[in-house]
Amino acid sequence: MPGRANDLIQIPASLWQRPETIAALRNRDIGRFFALVRQHAGASQTQIGIACVLSQGKVSGIMRGIQEVEKLDVFERIADGLGLPDPARIHLGLAPRHPPAHSASGLSTLDKEDRQEDDPVRRRTFVGLTGATMVSAILDGIPRPSPPADTEALASVLTGHAADTAELEPALDITALAAAAGNARRQYQACRYSGLIPRLPGLLGRLDAACRSLDGDDQLRAFTLSADVHHVAAGLLLKLDDRGLACVAADRSMRAALASQDPVTIGASARIITHTLMDGGHLAAAITTASGHAQRLDHDIAAHNPESLSVYGSLLLRGAVAAAQHDKRATAYELLAEADDAARRLGTDRNLRWTAFGPVNARQHRVNIAVTLGDAGTAVDVARGIDLSAITVTERKASLLIDTARAFLQWGRHEKACIALRAAWEIAPEEVTGRPSVHRLVRDLITTAPPSTRRDAEQFASQIGITR
Repeated sequence: MPGRANDLIQIPASLWQRPETIAALRNRDIGRFFALVRQHAGASQTQIGIACVLSQGKVSGIMRGIQEVEKLDVFERIADGLGLPDPARIHLGLAPRHPPAHSASGLSTLDKEDRQEDDPVRRRTFVGLTGATMVSAILDGIPRPSPPADTEALASVLTGHAADTAELEPALDITALAAAAGNARRQYQACRYSGLIPRLPGLLGRLDAACRSLDGDDQLRAFTLSADVHHVAAGLLLKLDDRGLACVAADRSMRAALASQDPVTIGASARIITHTLMDGGHLAAAITTASGHAQRLDHDIAAHNPESLSVYGSLLLRGAVAAAQHDKRATAYELLAEADDAARRLGTDRNLRWTAFGPVNARQHRVNIAVTLGDAGTAVDVARGIDLSAITVTERKASLLIDTARAFLQWGRHEKACIALRAAWEIAPEEVTGRPSVHRLVRDLITTAPPSTRRDAEQFASQIGITR
């Protein structure tokens, strides 16, 4: 029976261990989470609202699926109000309240051994590399996520063969579609791929129907959303090495972007077209696509706003990476300098149009470009100066650690490469366990490492399910 409004909510410790609670938090399904709190703690909607500084109506709307929680400060209020322990906060994508005392805020701990004698104990210790998000003692008890689900349903909808009309329900409300598209992007950036894949086919089907049946501004908005969700699908498929299907998704993203008549949306879709060209080895075309669309966006926007500047800068960064892969060093650093200028104009990193663009993001790309060009020492030096706590997007944080691991491996610092990979796995398990490119990096580490580090690398590979 629900408690009185002013009663404190007494949540049993066992609630945080329940698989359904963990799943709800990982998916940021706050409606389901509130239902579990009501079921196991006997809390009323009013009590939950008081604890989380939400109205009873808001709590009711969230539980009925009419409203969704999207803002970080609301997630923080919910976590604080209901007393989520640190493992639960991490499931929800928030930093723990009580990180280990040895945590560090950046990557500088990775190179400390270069300046002092090696300590065998230190070599075996997984140092805190990522500040408040790196709590290996807490994460040890968290089950490893399942591999990403099968993508056949996604293939069907991308090729126009999905016939299940039930997927098009509920009604094509553009506000609800926008919320669902935002949730898909957040899951992607949080590296929650196994939860995202099953949801994409239905969402893409509803967006396709909306593009065909809506009109006026709602239709243009539907095309913008369709461009972005197809962008998500293409990015996910590239991570899974499904190059052919990724090309289909990228093409559909650009077609929808062109139909939206919005230069910024077109520029955003050009990013995934560039990425797909790079993945297929068409590097000259990738450079031309990224730089050409950046110039076009710069020309079409009379006065840049933060959104257009973010997309413009991200296109330049994508072109710089393509140039580095094509061994065009001068072009890579020329585009990188232009992106740095755009980042300075923006002022701070902001996840506008889901770019995470800004000065820190530009430095992250400088790490990637340096290691791609074979400048491992430069890559490590740049990475050392990046404060990981300033990177708010999980996928970008994991990517930086993976690039840092590549640099250490290139430099012959196998032990530190292994540490960086472990750090990436702690932050974003599915980014490591689900990506064939990361599997190849782990295998390269095992093959080239000296015996002492090879044992650690083999243990790590076994731990995350990589077979040689």
